[in-house]
Amino acid sequence: MTGMTTGASVPYMAALQVAGQACVVIGGGAQALHKIRLLLDSGAHVVVIAAGVADEIRTLSESGSITWIARDYRRGDLAGAFVTINTVTHDAVQRSVWQEANEERVLLNTMDRAELCHFIAPAVVQRGPLQIAISTSGESPYVASTLRGVLEHLVGEEWGQLTSMIGSVRRRLRRKNVDLAAQTLAYKRLMRPDVREMLRRGEYAAAASLAAQFAEPEPPLTGHVSLIGAGPGDPRLLTLAAVDAISTADVVFHDALVDVRTLQFCAPAARIVDVGKRAGVSSARQHDITAAMIDTAHAGLAVVRLKGGDPFIFGRGGEELDALTSVGIPVTVIPGVSSATAAPAIAGIPLTKRGVATSVAFVTGQGSSGGVNPQLARIAATVDTLVVLMPLGTLATIVDTVTPVVGAQRAAALISSASTDQQQVVRAPLHGIVDAARDAAVQSPATLVIGEVAAPRDGFERAHAHSRPSAASA
Repeated sequence: MTGMTTGASVPYMAALQVAGQACVVIGGGAQALHKIRLLLDSGAHVVVIAAGVADEIRTLSESGSITWIARDYRRGDLAGAFVTINTVTHDAVQRSVWQEANEERVLLNTMDRAELCHFIAPAVVQRGPLQIAISTSGESPYVASTLRGVLEHLVGEEWGQLTSMIGSVRRRLRRKNVDLAAQTLAYKRLMRPDVREMLRRGEYAAAASLAAQFAEPEPPLTGHVSLIGAGPGDPRLLTLAAVDAISTADVVFHDALVDVRTLQFCAPAARIVDVGKRAGVSSARQHDITAAMIDTAHAGLAVVRLKGGDPFIFGRGGEELDALTSVGIPVTVIPGVSSATAAPAIAGIPLTKRGVATSVAFVTGQGSSGGVNPQLARIAATVDTLVVLMPLGTLATIVDTVTPVVGAQRAAALISSASTDQQQVVRAPLHGIVDAARDAAVQSPATLVIGEVAAPRDGFERAHAHSRPSAASA
């Protein structure tokens, strides 16, 4: 048995079965207490060697839960042990324990000394039978601990209940000699976000009923569709609910504007279908997209419809919802961060501001029958801030339409590819925004803001100039 060399390789991750095994903990402080609790939870027979111990360790000894040898470590203390954890920081003691562990062929973990370890104890998130281990190969326990804190918020207690439930279904299906493909389909259905939501709400009977159905040789088909807003681009702006649904979907239909990094949340086995509509290119028809979602859901699969921004703001989300529910398919709508509000915010433009703007309206650059929205001038006259989505195709006409209402000197800004590395922010008086957009070669997707709130904010722009090297301001 050899020691581990820091930086030479990463450890092979494994889980030790210590139930019924003699495990020695050297030291009696807070770190030792933490290790003792973990070993006891795993069913180990724990022996603590320390001259003095924390009160809780003393209590565990008095109750017979552990054996406490009330003295410092001596050579020979590891005889018969399966695992030893040394929390003492004295170098000579650490090296002596390491030498004995090698001689006695005892697995040793020395706290914060990776080179004196046969194994590294990971940070663990535990939810019932589910354990998520985080290791930094001994480089930074602090990083592992911090990440554990993040995961403890993301992975709720329902995951432990779900693990037990799927384990029960698995045993039932194996007893019935159900083939692996049918087993996998049952597990996938139980992984759906709506099943976990039942468990989160404490609806155990309803979740168990579903599990019982999926344990049948031919479970009923119960497909589901999630209409999800992917936000303006940066996948960090996805909601937790969106990531949850995307990561457990069987099939993902996505729009052209969905960032490729967002698709990295898809499960490895998921089928990813690009149904984006692009100007000047033959694209999927809305009827065909809806029909494909219906067929896939009727096959019993978990379907995600991933749309840029928010699915219900100037998109076809409402039409898709009506079509899906009309044929009895359950639908969950997960809102997204809309470019209508996100693009200005990221550019430092407050759509409303005390003393400057108290009203805002959102419109599209094109009317339903082509051309500029016929209500554009009337809307512009009634609000302090006007936000126009998809404006580039009709930008000159938009400017000509609203200028008589708001004035040629009204501040305007174009935000392109908001939240991505290609983001541009172009500012100019309304009469000059077309030329500014042309000079900066602004590309879709873009958002136009017209109103005094769009005036340059030099302090903000200087502070954020380094964050996106490609950003431009005119």
